[in-house]
Amino acid sequence: MDQDSERARFVDAHWPKLVQRVNTVMPIADELQSRGMLEYEAYCKIEAAVTNQEKMREFYKVLHSGGDKVKSAFYSRLEIHEPPLFRDLKISPVIDKYMKRICSEYQYVTEYNSLPGEHMLLSERFTQPLILQKHRDRIEREEEIRSSGESFQQVLSSRSSGDSVQLSSLFDPDDSGISPSSVILQGNSGNGKSFTVQKIMMDWASGDLYKGRFDIVFHLKCKEINRIPGEKSLVEILSCSCSLTSDEISQILQQSPEKVLVVIDGFDELKLPQDINDTSAHTDLLQKARPVDTLCALLRGRILPESFLLVSSRSTATDTLSNLLKGPQRFSEIVGFSEKGVEEYFRKYYFQNEELHKKAYTYVKANESLITACSIPVVCWIICTTIQERFKYGAHKTSGLETTTSIYVDFVCTLLKHHCQDLSQSVPTLLRSLGQLAERGMQEQQVLLDEKSVNETISDPAGNPFLCKFLFKRRIHQETMFSFMHLSFQEFFTALYYVLLDEEESLRKLIMDSSSKPRFAAVVQFAFGLLNEKVRSTLIEHGLLIRPKTQDHLKEWILEKIKGCSLSSTAVFFVLHCLYELHEGDFVKEAMGSWKKIKLDGQSLRRTDVCALLYCSQCCQSIEEISHLYLTSEDLSMILPVLHKFKEARLIIEDPSDSDFVELINTLTRGHTLSSQRVEAGLLQEDGIKILQRTNTRPSCVMTINGSICNKPSQKCTDYYDRLTRCNQEVKILLNDQGFSMETLHRPSIYERMRR
Repeated sequence: MDQDSERARFVDAHWPKLVQRVNTVMPIADELQSRGMLEYEAYCKIEAAVTNQEKMREFYKVLHSGGDKVKSAFYSRLEIHEPPLFRDLKISPVIDKYMKRICSEYQYVTEYNSLPGEHMLLSERFTQPLILQKHRDRIEREEEIRSSGESFQQVLSSRSSGDSVQLSSLFDPDDSGISPSSVILQGNSGNGKSFTVQKIMMDWASGDLYKGRFDIVFHLKCKEINRIPGEKSLVEILSCSCSLTSDEISQILQQSPEKVLVVIDGFDELKLPQDINDTSAHTDLLQKARPVDTLCALLRGRILPESFLLVSSRSTATDTLSNLLKGPQRFSEIVGFSEKGVEEYFRKYYFQNEELHKKAYTYVKANESLITACSIPVVCWIICTTIQERFKYGAHKTSGLETTTSIYVDFVCTLLKHHCQDLSQSVPTLLRSLGQLAERGMQEQQVLLDEKSVNETISDPAGNPFLCKFLFKRRIHQETMFSFMHLSFQEFFTALYYVLLDEEESLRKLIMDSSSKPRFAAVVQFAFGLLNEKVRSTLIEHGLLIRPKTQDHLKEWILEKIKGCSLSSTAVFFVLHCLYELHEGDFVKEAMGSWKKIKLDGQSLRRTDVCALLYCSQCCQSIEEISHLYLTSEDLSMILPVLHKFKEARLIIEDPSDSDFVELINTLTRGHTLSSQRVEAGLLQEDGIKILQRTNTRPSCVMTINGSICNKPSQKCTDYYDRLTRCNQEVKILLNDQGFSMETLHRPSIYERMRR
């Protein structure tokens, strides 16, 4: 195609925009007439038109009749008289092509365990995190770190009531009408910063975000900038990160820099030289320098000062970033998932299996540690991936899907592999120093750790993915504090530190702390989880070895605890959770074999308590007695499969339904277990707990049933009565008509009464 034809195609393709935007119609018409390309009559019609749009429509009649040569001449005059419009029309197709390329590349995400070629649609995985535009004070931070479960979600909810923002409003004017030139997007490791940046790029390219505000959005990754050799200009650096040429980028930046957004991802990974503040300033888009110097010139606003910046970073590097970044600045923080966000993530992860979604989310929500940790998106992914794999291979919904310790170990390993670039110390040294710091905080009951203590223990706290850094106002100064992501991670690292000590010191600390300091209970439970064989294998891969005698001593200690004096309910479930986290069937079987009686005080149980009891019961042959076991309807359905393991059980059931009664009878009569088992089931009512006591020495099944069910027995109760009458021993049923009463009846009497 010759030049005239190419120019003519350009005019034809952009004619609708030309009609609307050309203002110098008559100067262009004058020049074409002087060159003999515009007849006088046609010129007069153009001149007579009232508006520029009408003039352009008359002009097109001349261009259309004159062919490619006249259109080419119009093109050359347009380039001279309308340079901004001309550049816009030339660049527009380039940007459109760039946006399509972004949509193609950014619509997919790869996950931590993706095999080559595997990917997932971003829309099917991304869940909007909670973003706050507020610095929280010291008390607020402590409250967030210490709270868990429902209280943690309540804290997050209170924070987000007036300070949460959407991606679309990051650059909106504040109450004073000031719009930021730079936005800091802070977040801890694994909180979804890179996913959020990818979502921003995808939504802009799709026309769903910042439409009309930013003509183009560039995406720079700091860890890739570290690998760029030699000296580069900003245009060359941007060209390395996208599909545009340096010439195309230069034209775009020069045309409308005020409509350019540069997203810089992972500032904390940028290798800043010590002389960064001494480097000479340069303002030219084409001037070459070390890539890190060029990027810092962009951050400072020396290059492309009219542009806008969005910079993501870990909290450990935010103060450094703030000192480099041009203003006005705006601070925003990705806090993680809210409760609704966690549920939405689970739903998206299991989008093809609603039943599995409900099972998985219900299981995790019942575990305060896990549901709190799920606010961290990467933990949410680890848990969903683990649970899906277990269900895939037939794990029962009530079985222990995964211990809390193993989830935390997976989290640590994920961060070590994907979020630790160029560590200044070995992994064993790093984890031991983290454990030492965590233990110091536990002993002093501190979750916010002072900068001096951290620097004495951790060689490079700013590069540590497991620590968070906060700046607080203290009178006329700033105070720097560090913390772990949550108290549970501080407890985990303390446990890791303890089990890596020599045998005597490890046992002394664990036993002493658990006996004298109740707050260390979770530490001890994590310690038992770290003794699990698979967990130990994972730790060995990272150079961490738990000494065999440490395992032996801790196991001996828990056996002595079981064999000792009567345990309180709190101590009972502490032991059960230790055994559950250990998750070694043979040892749990040994431990439960020496546990003749489990006495509780009728207190409400957490779902994790029921899971621990269920797992430990599955491992043992039988238990002589369990008393005052308080169960909800859901708890009862979980316990029923192991109820036959208890020779004598006293249950307190909250608001049992007709189906609960049927399932209980069905379980007790299956296999004629009543000949060797005694079960007392109490009904929790508004006026108290009613329990039928044993009246003879013979084994029996004793149940108190809600009067509304048994006063006029349902068909299900009647149908299942035949099973009761087949039992070898007497069956007693309390019929609670006008209150609490008890009768010892023979089978015919019961049968006749139920038939009536």
